Amino acid sequence: MEMVPQIAAAMLLICLLGGCASTQKIDGVYQGETPYTIETDTIKRLKNIPSLGQPQITIAVYDFPDRTGQRKPNVKFSQLSTAVTQGPETWVINGLKAVGGNEPWFIVLEREGLDNLVKERQLIRSTRELYDGESDVKNQLKPLKFAGLIVEGGIVGYDTNIVSGGVGMRYFGIGVNEQYRTDQVTVSIRLVAVQTGEILISTSATKTIASYSSGGDVFRFLDMSTKALEVETGVATNEPVNYAIRTTIEHAIHNLIYEGIDKDLWKFKIEE
Repeated sequence: MEMVPQIAAAMLLICLLGGCASTQKIDGVYQGETPYTIETDTIKRLKNIPSLGQPQITIAVYDFPDRTGQRKPNVKFSQLSTAVTQGPETWVINGLKAVGGNEPWFIVLEREGLDNLVKERQLIRSTRELYDGESDVKNQLKPLKFAGLIVEGGIVGYDTNIVSGGVGMRYFGIGVNEQYRTDQVTVSIRLVAVQTGEILISTSATKTIASYSSGGDVFRFLDMSTKALEVETGVATNEPVNYAIRTTIEHAIHNLIYEGIDKDLWKFKIEE
């Protein structure tokens, strides 16, 4: 009976630390949440930017590479997987198209998949000529649009363990501990004039990525070193790196818009 309080404490510790799990067990397999769409606070800020006081701006986005060269940390063996996403240009395009909300500022042109686009246009052209006999200029495809501005840049920094620490306590075989760690990602973005090659705007944004873990354990002899009770539990929360990169890119685009206002590259619409 003397061990009832310890066992009760162990069960309470498990409930407290494990009760916040976001997974569910379906047919014996643990699964996460169903797919969903996240609208970040930074994308809302882009949508709430006032309307453009001039015609829409045609802009092109090429690749937005990872320039950090960082790999996922692993103390046991070398990792080939990169620490950050290799497709951030998708979020650059989404961010630019979100500027202005229902009255978008930019006409964003396809450049990342330009080879596929050119191949499809060649296929359409050859099919029309072969089967429909459409060699007339009137029936030819319209030329692709060209952009006056190009958005370039990339992920230029990913630093791990900027700040790390923790705290723990143990009393009569019952212990609890907490640990935390912060990483940091930096994104650079610039606006280039196609006609002159001049870099009109160059800006960057940095975000901290937080990780947190807590755990507890109980170790107690039940019967003079012949029986022992040992319970361990814990939970960790890691801010998704992809989410952090996405919001950092969107914040950099927000900076780019207002730097363009300061440099008279574009202007807000004046409400009458």
